Amino acid sequence: MSAINGGISFWYATDGIPAPREPLPGDRTADVVIVGGGYTGLWTAYYLKKAAPFLDITVLESRFCGYGASGRNGGWLYNGIAGRDRYAKLHGQDSAVRLQRAMNDTVAEVVRVAAEESIDADIHQGGVLEVAYGPAQLARLKAFHHAEAAFGEKDRVLLGARETAERIRVSGAVGSTWTPHGARIHPVKLLKGLAAAVEALGVTVYESTPVTEIRPQHAVTPYGTVRAPYVLRCTEGFTASLKGQRRAWLPMNSSMIATEPLGPEVWDAIGWAGRETLGDMAHAYMYAQRTADDRIALGGRGVPYRFGSRTDNDGRTQPATIEALREILVRFFPQLAGVGISHAWSGVLGVPRDWCASVTLDRTTGLGWAGGYVGSGVATANLAARTLRDLIQRDSGQSGPTDLTALPWVDHKVRAWEPEPLRWLGVRGMYAAYRAADLRELRSPRVATDRVARAADRVAGRR
Repeated sequence: MSAINGGISFWYATDGIPAPREPLPGDRTADVVIVGGGYTGLWTAYYLKKAAPFLDITVLESRFCGYGASGRNGGWLYNGIAGRDRYAKLHGQDSAVRLQRAMNDTVAEVVRVAAEESIDADIHQGGVLEVAYGPAQLARLKAFHHAEAAFGEKDRVLLGARETAERIRVSGAVGSTWTPHGARIHPVKLLKGLAAAVEALGVTVYESTPVTEIRPQHAVTPYGTVRAPYVLRCTEGFTASLKGQRRAWLPMNSSMIATEPLGPEVWDAIGWAGRETLGDMAHAYMYAQRTADDRIALGGRGVPYRFGSRTDNDGRTQPATIEALREILVRFFPQLAGVGISHAWSGVLGVPRDWCASVTLDRTTGLGWAGGYVGSGVATANLAARTLRDLIQRDSGQSGPTDLTALPWVDHKVRAWEPEPLRWLGVRGMYAAYRAADLRELRSPRVATDRVARAADRVAGRR
């Protein structure tokens, strides 16, 4: 049986496309208009309405809530945040430690709200296990582990080959690091439950309503304009479709496959009883989870970028990408060589030029935005939303500064991406270099990271 290719994602295939909400019926006014019905937009609406029930909040979504990365991701609710090391250089170690602690707490916050709102999102708090192959990856893993400890993760554990196999028997793994600050989720179940909770609070959500332009106090659509003192851009990988935003955040492509359900004898061979989310220390890294119905859902970069910041068509994935992800699956678990792949899909994530997530409210215009999560958005979107809430409450005089408004990613400025064809050549070349470096490292006894990968990091602005 061939894999179902696209159809938004495996998560929608198992939980169903939601019933459509009405589009914007014409010009409207609001206190806050949020552009984008993914995690960032919905969490922001949720926390704002909870804090100030009198606010008239409108959410505008171009397709349906969760159509983008929120409905296509790997289901990693974890404490990683893009740009923390750079924030340590810009604002000091203590400031970055506060940011990391806020992310650690965010994992528990999402779990708390899901329970409070009776959202059954297949959440399992098994932590995050990241494994290493070979000397170079092991050296990076140890450095990564010690760096995380320096940012306050005292409960992180470094594991050898035998201890790693006791958790998950990844073929050839020579070590791993595990943090408890992570959980497996079904991203669409979380998204749908959050959307329902937002509407129950009295937030108005319009779907099939693409916003073509954002300007101070205006969100412009083909069906009318919503005017509000605060206009918040929460569009992540689809930001480039907005007028004037073509080079703001690059829409990086990520692809996934899901196996058919695996029987008890397979899990006896693999382990994975703790249902940790699973990653590795490759430059072109992978990410995976054991789903609630006992599949493996596994992802990686595939075709990393489409010329002109274009996005995919309903998640369709190239056959070569599906085969490349299957090869990773079988390298990790050789006993799965004959297993069927039931679903394949793709989505885009937002990547700023300096690879730093950020959250901003321009107090002179009322324009705000959050994103640039570089693939770590499931939890980061929640922290960003609570920060946007605090920034709006501070600006409107409802409260003063808070711990969240003082975090170093607030009001971070970043330059635009290069024009085409430079960004297409740069991104495609970068990931070609990373894949080649991964192959050389697997075949080499050297401990040092491949010099081509180090050069690619510098050119990309990741170091």
